[in-house]
Amino acid sequence: MKAVKRKEEEIIRTEYSELMQKSFLDYAMSVIVDRALPDARDGLKPVQRRTLYDMYELGIRYDKPYRKSARIVGDTMGKYHPHGDSSIYEAMVVMAQDFKKGMPLVDGHGNFGSIEGDGAAAMRYTEARLQKVTQNAFLADLDKDVVDFRPNFDGTEKEPCVLPVRVPNLLINGAEGIAVGMTTSIPPHNITEVLEATKAYIKNPDISVEELMQYVKGPDFPTGGIVTNEDELLEIYTTGVGKIKIRGKVEVEEVKGGKTNLVITEIPYPMIGLNIGKFLNDIFSLVENKKTNDIVDISNQSSKEGIRIVVELKKGADVEYVKNLLYKKTRLEDTFGVNMVAVVDGRPETMSLSDIIRHHVNFQYEVNTRKYTNLLNKELDKKEIQEGLIKACDVIDLIIEILRGSKSVADAKACLTQGDTSKISFKSKESEMKAAFLAFTERQAQAILDMRLYKLIGLEVEALMKEHEETLKNIAEYEKILGSRLYMAKVIVKEIDGFIKEYGRERRTSIENAEEIVIEEKKIEEQEVVFLMDRFGYCKAIDIPTFERNQEAVVQENKYIIHCMNTGKLSLFTDTGNLHMVKVLDVPFGRFRDKGKPIDNISNYTSAKENMIYIDSKLNLSGRKLLLGSSDGMFKIVEGDEFDVAKKTTAATKLNPKATLNCVKMIDGTESVCIETEKGYYLRFPISEIPMKKKAAVGVRGIKLTAGDKVANVYVLKEGEELEVERKGGKIAIHRIHMAKRDGKGTKK
Repeated sequence: MKAVKRKEEEIIRTEYSELMQKSFLDYAMSVIVDRALPDARDGLKPVQRRTLYDMYELGIRYDKPYRKSARIVGDTMGKYHPHGDSSIYEAMVVMAQDFKKGMPLVDGHGNFGSIEGDGAAAMRYTEARLQKVTQNAFLADLDKDVVDFRPNFDGTEKEPCVLPVRVPNLLINGAEGIAVGMTTSIPPHNITEVLEATKAYIKNPDISVEELMQYVKGPDFPTGGIVTNEDELLEIYTTGVGKIKIRGKVEVEEVKGGKTNLVITEIPYPMIGLNIGKFLNDIFSLVENKKTNDIVDISNQSSKEGIRIVVELKKGADVEYVKNLLYKKTRLEDTFGVNMVAVVDGRPETMSLSDIIRHHVNFQYEVNTRKYTNLLNKELDKKEIQEGLIKACDVIDLIIEILRGSKSVADAKACLTQGDTSKISFKSKESEMKAAFLAFTERQAQAILDMRLYKLIGLEVEALMKEHEETLKNIAEYEKILGSRLYMAKVIVKEIDGFIKEYGRERRTSIENAEEIVIEEKKIEEQEVVFLMDRFGYCKAIDIPTFERNQEAVVQENKYIIHCMNTGKLSLFTDTGNLHMVKVLDVPFGRFRDKGKPIDNISNYTSAKENMIYIDSKLNLSGRKLLLGSSDGMFKIVEGDEFDVAKKTTAATKLNPKATLNCVKMIDGTESVCIETEKGYYLRFPISEIPMKKKAAVGVRGIKLTAGDKVANVYVLKEGEELEVERKGGKIAIHRIHMAKRDGKGTKK
């Protein structure tokens, strides 16, 4: 329980869980509505809306000079968006990037980043202004009371709750955002198609998603590409959720020498940014991992003119196979996750294609109703004044006489509006009688009092009459629009046609049903090779003829020499008790004098943390037996098949604390074992005394160690084999050490 102090004299006791639940929900809704998700009506997040409105207020129009981005960011942050300058600038940068937005809203001048992931220059260096479409379709009519305004964060300014956007921006530019417990991901679309679909919805509000998709074929990404799952789009646009599969566009170019290049001219939308660099690395990996030998070189020749990534192939390469390999094994084919979530009436909602267009169209009716109501009221005010001035021109002599006979403006206005002649001096009784019948409105009287004498010129009077006729015509037009939803729909459609004519463009992304790419892995020709590793850990593989030609040098220069198959694996045991599996195909294959690669780079083995004590071909272990011994004198025999594992790294044995694995030897079970300790004790016994164990077992004690002593070496001798080892300058004949029993103390030498 927590006591919450509301007032000095009042303490309310409440559950922590209830308080935390309410606080978290308040926080979550704040992030959802005020930060992360766009509004369904204008398709803008608050930071985008505030930035565009601030540019509008600062007068940074499309036909005016650019202004420093820092000026825009600072003004936006100070007036409307107190959440840090970086979020404002990043939002403005994205609105200026034509490779992210189907219809950029900001005209950026300077370095606003690149499609390859380069960031924009600092805001003090770049400049910006509104795009023409933003001014005409997003910010027009803000002075006509078409949307509600609310106080800003400190109550010193007013900001629009929503911009009067005339096009379905939520579809045209799409949206991406991560809120609390939900995300939005809406792909960009073609403005012409979306506006045509909007017209179709206005004409038939009961139109289905399937019918709308006759106009909106699918997403239209600014990077182009090919959408490959056309049949799944209907369900995606009906539910608002799904995955769009998109491929890059690859062209085949014939070059000199009979060679062929694959040129990538369009990339999947998710690849923009740093993923282009990852894509190039993935191609390098395909070559390194020998997935293909047909790729000779890769070069990124992209520029301001567009994407151009060239993959050079060797002569006679299988072009179709390489192309399919790029689609299957790299991000040249990717998915765009669709989750069409936006804020509707203050709440997040997952919407279909028809839902988005419906909300937009309803918003257009609302905006136009408020716009033409405002225009009608202004025209009615003009009509009132114009009628007063026209009427005044007919009795101008009487009005002049009233003004000359008045002692104050109030007396003159009272006479004009109420016919009060008591305080006016007239030249004749007839004038006084006429004045008594005057009944101008307050506004008409004020307009008459403000009227200048030049307005009495004949041409000016004629102009006033024409203006009055125009006003009456406008009033009739506005009343017709407001009185008929059908007529208002025609006005909206006419406006949409204007936007299509001025801002419409061709589709960039192709929509089709493409077959799933299946790659038949090319079988590697199996052959015997020789694995070589020197004392520095550099390894390589050579073929048998090369080994036979250089056998003497091979033996002198390498620590490990193992015959194996190129399709097999190597088993690498370390003193930490780990077993690392290494594919022979991962080992560089080439000439004898090649340097090779560190074994650390092609396996999980880390030379800085563990020491290699044995390495052999996985094939050689099968059906064999291995003797494993540790520094604390524990020994066991394990079947080689136990090490036939798929994992790259596994535990080869169980070790006691502080013990290390220091013996891994291949045996046949007829040998004798001699254990040498650091303090010079030797114990020799038949290997048959060591039992067979599983690799997960610790084993049995082979020798009783004195305090502070540990196993230094383990020797395995076949029957009749002779072996001498050096010890403190002398030699010890291991084969002459007396045979004893396992788990003895041994003989001091």
